Parts: sequence; structure tokens; C-alpha cells
Amino acid sequence: MYQRLPDRTGDQSLVREINLSLIMNRLWEHSPISRAALAEMTGLNKSTVSSLINELIEHGFVREVGLLSHGIGRPSRQLELNPEAGFIVSAEVGVDFIAVLCANFAAEVIWQHREPTHGQADRQTIMSRAISLMQEAAARGRDPAVGRTAMLGLALGLPGMVEQTTGTLLLAPNLGWEDVPVCDLLTPEFPDVPVFVDNEANLAALGESFFGAAQGYHEILYVSAGVGVGGAMVSGGQIFRGTTGFAGEFGHMTIDPNGPVCGCGNRGCWETLVSPAALFRHIRDAAAQQSTRLEQMTGGNWDAFTVPLVVEAADAGDPVALEALAQVGRDLGIGIASLLNALNPDLVLLGGTLSQAHAHLLPVIRAEVARRALRWVVRAAAIERGQYGLNASLMGGVARVYQTILAQPGTISR
Repeated sequence: MYQRLPDRTGDQSLVREINLSLIMNRLWEHSPISRAALAEMTGLNKSTVSSLINELIEHGFVREVGLLSHGIGRPSRQLELNPEAGFIVSAEVGVDFIAVLCANFAAEVIWQHREPTHGQADRQTIMSRAISLMQEAAARGRDPAVGRTAMLGLALGLPGMVEQTTGTLLLAPNLGWEDVPVCDLLTPEFPDVPVFVDNEANLAALGESFFGAAQGYHEILYVSAGVGVGGAMVSGGQIFRGTTGFAGEFGHMTIDPNGPVCGCGNRGCWETLVSPAALFRHIRDAAAQQSTRLEQMTGGNWDAFTVPLVVEAADAGDPVALEALAQVGRDLGIGIASLLNALNPDLVLLGGTLSQAHAHLLPVIRAEVARRALRWVVRAAAIERGQYGLNASLMGGVARVYQTILAQPGTISR
């Protein structure tokens, strides 16, 4: 996050903030729930819980949703987080697309949009369009009729290294961007709104952990295989960032020292072997030796290849498509095996564009990992597809804002 929240001392306001966070988290995990049950669950006395709940209701974060009778005594009034407490805007600028969504406080999508950016190499044009779409998302999210007027936060995922203290994109090799003050571009357009800028894989991993396929897991490895390969670790619900904040650049592990040149300047980086471009390269090389139905499907236009098209050919039994997917799956498995040995997660999630081919890739990945990783770490780790697919980073942006509100509800104005 580009804005640093003020340091807090151990005074009454800090205790109140901790207790508000405790209440908000229990409501998120267990609602609908009564005040009495919250008091029992948190260990706070009933008067403190009632006071905190009244404050949260006044600020619109919590609402009463009816009575529950247990058959003995007075019915208890049930509480839940208010879906209309406000809205969150989340965006992603990828190598060849812009995606934006708006969600309410229940993480329900109100509106979303995705468009290609082919040929728009100019950074200013892309950022201007992204900001315009974020503004449209905010307009769609604001609905006074249901009381949803507050923009609770804005998050943007980018395919590169983001300095967390300033929100500056230091390097995005596949975009060709360097030293872009992203937060400085966003804050004048969205004044008084908390703004978060992060690596897209970090956000995707957080989104899957918070809302998606990784719920209930503690140590999560997320691999996003698209134009580049991004990666992230979530441990105990928090993104693992490393000393300087740039942990997770798994795509730039050297797998083949004599391999293709990577956008980062190195040779044989993992992402040069496990991207859609690598998949299409295998197909073109094989098509020189044998026929493939992909030639008929594309009219011989190699630029018309897409991952879903390759999956369609593989599903129909095309040997060239099947072998190309198998080769990429093996290369994915080689890298994931090394990461399993190093990080020992209990879940590996495959995301990004290549996850559209998960039915063909995951069995190969699992087999390769079983051959190469230590059997003790293999036994502990499930390897699955992410729930949110191409929307994972967007949902992660929602999670990033949501997580901050749950942790520090008193700092968010409505």
C-alpha cells in the first residue's frame, strides 16, 4: 500500500481499534451471529461488544438481520457485515489487457469489464484508459438507493516489481515499463480513497486465499502463468514479501542457461518455457514435421492461436496440441518441484492464461513434481487450479482492501 497508516501507541484508541478488528473478523467468519455469541467468542464483555457493534452500525459496516429464537428466553438479534457498506474498485493492467471490477462489501461483483490493449504500447495511453475504467467502475458502484455511496478503497495489480512504500512500479519487463509512479497517478483522480498497488500475482494469491480455492490453507504457493510467470506465497493470510518486498519473482529462475532470451535480459528464465508463447512455439516447431488440426482452425494464421483454441484441438485428440501442452506441463512441473522443495507449501495453485488448459496441464505437472520433488513435501501439497482464473488478481485487489478494513475499521472513512 502506498499510504503508511500512522504508528499507534498502546493507548485506549489502539485497544478500541484492536477490539473493533476482532469483532469485524468474527462477523466475517461467522455471521449471522448475535451480540452474546460475539462476546463469548471474543472474550470481550457484553457491554463492550454492544458499544463496538453500535459504533460499527452507525458507520454502516454492520447491520441487524432479524431475530433468532432458541426456544428458551428472548430471541437474539442477529448481526452481519453490511454488503452495502460501500464499494471497492479493483483493476489489473496486464501485458495485453486492462481489467476492472467493482464489488460491494460482501465481495459480490457489481460490474466488471475487460478489454485488450493490442498496439497500445504507449504507457500514458494505457494508464489513462485504466483510470477512466476505474472511474466508470466507481460510478457503477455508487448507489444511493441502497445506501452504497462510499468508495472503500482502490487496488491495482501490475505485472512487475512494485515498491510498496511509494507505490512505484520499478520494473515490468513484459510491459517495457520502468520507474512509473503509479500511486502518484492515481491519488489525484481518487482523493481521500485508500490506494493499493501491488504485483498482480501477489494480489491473485491473496484473493484465492481470502475468497477462493485457498481458503482453509495456511502456506499457499500461487503460480500465475501468462505472458510472463508471476508467483507469490501467502503464509497465515499474509503475502510473503521478502526483505525488499520483491519475493515471488519465480518466473526469472534460470531453468535452461542456454534457453531463449527473457525480457529481463537473462537467458532461459522459467517464464520463457511456460508461457502461451512457448506453447505456440512448440506447436509451430511440430507443425513443420506433421499436420495439426490447428492449421485448419486458424487458416494457417499462427497469430490467431489462443490457449482455448489449443485446448479445443487437444480435446479432439490432436497430437501436436497434446504434446505441446505436455511439454509445457513438464516444464511447469520442473519449476514447481523446485519451489515445493524450497518452500514446503500445503497448496499450489495454477493461475493465469495457461490455467485455461488445466485439464491437460495439471496431471502432467503432478506427475513431474512426483518424480522430482522430495516425497515428504509432495505428500503435504495439493496442486490445483485457482478458482478465479483470469479474475484472480481483481479479486485479490478486493481482498487487499477488505483485509485492511477488517484489520483497521476505525481508519476507514465512509
